[in-house]
Amino acid sequence: MKILALCGSLRAVSTNRAALEACRLLAPAGTEVTIFDGIDKLPHFNPDLDCDPLPEKVAELRRLIGAYDRLLISSPEYAHGMAGSLKNALDWLVGSLEFPETEVVLINTSPRAEHAQAQLREVLTTMSADLRETVTLPLLGRTLDAVGIAADPELAAALRTGLL
Repeated sequence: MKILALCGSLRAVSTNRAALEACRLLAPAGTEVTIFDGIDKLPHFNPDLDCDPLPEKVAELRRLIGAYDRLLISSPEYAHGMAGSLKNALDWLVGSLEFPETEVVLINTSPRAEHAQAQLREVLTTMSADLRETVTLPLLGRTLDAVGIAADPELAAALRTGLL
């Protein structure tokens, strides 16, 4: 199984990014987890640019979506919504032929971030995603890196459900 991961946070030290990196560490044999590192390089969505040739990073994201079996998304909540960088990435996928029916697992690193999760579910449902479960990790107020998350039995067990 090939899993692509999108992180809505652009912070240098991000709990959401750490959770996705922990998924890489916890992936079972035969499962590859790749984190897309270009979310901050995507141009602002503009329907006038959604034509051939696509902007380079947009074309790369769409190619990856089509080549992978599942998508993991982890995003912080800002002002009761998903991160703008993530919304922009999803907007670029709306018109793609690669995205519909993509398996998507949401990772929520804060139990209080219910509004962003609801918004993500609404947008992804509209985009015809095959939504799987949401994995909620109680990381609020904790300063664990990927290794620390993977080493915690409760957190690791929760993340493994999104990898299967």
